[in-house]
Amino acid sequence: MITLLFFLSSGLFLGWSLGANDAANIFGTAVGSRMVKFRQAAVIASVFVILGAVIQGAGASETLGKLGSVSTLAAAFTVALSAAVTVYWMTRLKLPVSTSQSIVGAIIGWNLYTNNPTDADTLLKILTTWVSGPILGAVFAAILYFFFKKLLENLKFHILYRDLTIRWGLIIVGGFGAYSLGANNIANVMGVFTTSVHFPAINLGFIHLSSTQQLFGIGGIAIAIGIITYSKRVMETVGNTLMPLTSEAAIVVVLSQALVLFLFSSQSLSDFLHSLGLPAIPLVPVSSSQVVIGSIIGIGMLKGGKQIKYKVLGSISIGWIATPIIAGLISFFLLFFIHNVFRQDVGAQKITQTSQVQNIPPANNQLISDTVNINRTSTNNYVSDMASGSIENYLWVVIAILLLFISLIIYLAIRKANRRNQAHQQKIRELEEEAVLKIETIEKELESYRNDQEGLDKELKYRQNEMVTMAMNIIRKYEFVAQLKEDINKIKKEINDNETRQALNKIILKINQNLLNDRDREVFQMHLEDHNSNFMHRLNEAYQGLTDNEKRLAALLRMNLSSKEIASILNISPKSVEMNRYRLRKKLQIPPKQNLTDFIRNF
Repeated sequence: MITLLFFLSSGLFLGWSLGANDAANIFGTAVGSRMVKFRQAAVIASVFVILGAVIQGAGASETLGKLGSVSTLAAAFTVALSAAVTVYWMTRLKLPVSTSQSIVGAIIGWNLYTNNPTDADTLLKILTTWVSGPILGAVFAAILYFFFKKLLENLKFHILYRDLTIRWGLIIVGGFGAYSLGANNIANVMGVFTTSVHFPAINLGFIHLSSTQQLFGIGGIAIAIGIITYSKRVMETVGNTLMPLTSEAAIVVVLSQALVLFLFSSQSLSDFLHSLGLPAIPLVPVSSSQVVIGSIIGIGMLKGGKQIKYKVLGSISIGWIATPIIAGLISFFLLFFIHNVFRQDVGAQKITQTSQVQNIPPANNQLISDTVNINRTSTNNYVSDMASGSIENYLWVVIAILLLFISLIIYLAIRKANRRNQAHQQKIRELEEEAVLKIETIEKELESYRNDQEGLDKELKYRQNEMVTMAMNIIRKYEFVAQLKEDINKIKKEINDNETRQALNKIILKINQNLLNDRDREVFQMHLEDHNSNFMHRLNEAYQGLTDNEKRLAALLRMNLSSKEIASILNISPKSVEMNRYRLRKKLQIPPKQNLTDFIRNF
């Protein structure tokens, strides 16, 4: 059992890498934008990825079996390890990576080493899906994004309901995406072990689990562990590498990716199309990263293509080409190492000596037969010795070396992650300190601005009070003089002496002349124009053609003075003020129902 778990460890490592990286394609934008909590996303993704692997994962694994039926456990271990190492190191180098491409490259490496033929039709089918997958993702994303935008525009959600709807949409679509990821990509993780690992079937009455389903369930658990333990940092930083995405676009990208992965792993749908006489859907593991990128490009092209970062797209394309080649080379050399150094059966074909014996003369057949028998006996003895105990020693050496190798990889990865995390934390601290300094500077500037504003407000209030005081003094003075004129006129009517009447007329004339040349009124008008200069300038720009008297009247109305009070200040009759108000209203084009004073005070 320990040996079996050891050989399965490479597939589990590959599953862990898949969960750590590809979970960001499902919930990355939702977690990064704080629409969904990481714990909630991790639980949903883990549950549904296991369900997808167990329920629907068998379809895509059959295609990999046709590409190359890895016949021994040691060979399956080596192929999965090659794919896992490729995925891990290319991820560490920040190069785009695909588990589908890496496992296909590793299987082809096994075919080359063992002289097993590579099925050209199956390889062509896989290569076709590598191209059609992103294209389908782009088409689905463009169509879904168009209808989704139209739906949101027609429904016109309140902003709170809109956020709630998007959050639940991300959760539901993410669950479907995780199910499709497990159904389609579990073949990359455990597909090479289906030929060499056999578990007894489990029948619980309501559920029946075959050997393949149990194997895929173990792989699904490995993917779930990768999601829970290592995908948080990837999820929180994913999102805007190729093109900025909104929450609505993120839902569309995840849904289109889930649909493509579901199509290429659904045996029942493929059989249904075949029964209708239509071409069956090839059941092939498709890279979720490729489909996501195709979906993003589809939305970007729908928007005009200006937001797409084509340089990033070029580097991603190079990574897609390099991944299967590197995985194939690593697989070939690891198989050579495992086969020749540790004497493990990796499924290599045995070279017979029949053709050499057929061309030797008959006279020497007896001698040759004896020699062959001696060699055969020696070989059998060697194999017996190996079987009796030496092979166990080799096996434990292999286990020790590989465990040391894996431990070294994990140690280097953790050390590099810690260094990167420390550098990241240091940068965060520096940014926080810089932000604190900026905030303190802004607060000081804001406090200074508030003090200046308070001073200006006090000065403005003082000037307004001064203006009101001057206006009231003028009004009281005008009222006093008007009352004085009225009293003199009454006295004049009661007196019959002409000389006295003429003297009183002269007094009234002097009063009128004094009102016309009132210095207080002139000072008030100067202060009025100076205090309301900005207001008059804005009024003049908005309504050209206003006279000085009309602008002065507007300034007096702005002080909330009545027509009678304005008449006192301007030394005109209240009827003249009402006429001037009517002309000003007409020039300002104020509706009849709106108050003139309110309009001017709010201008």
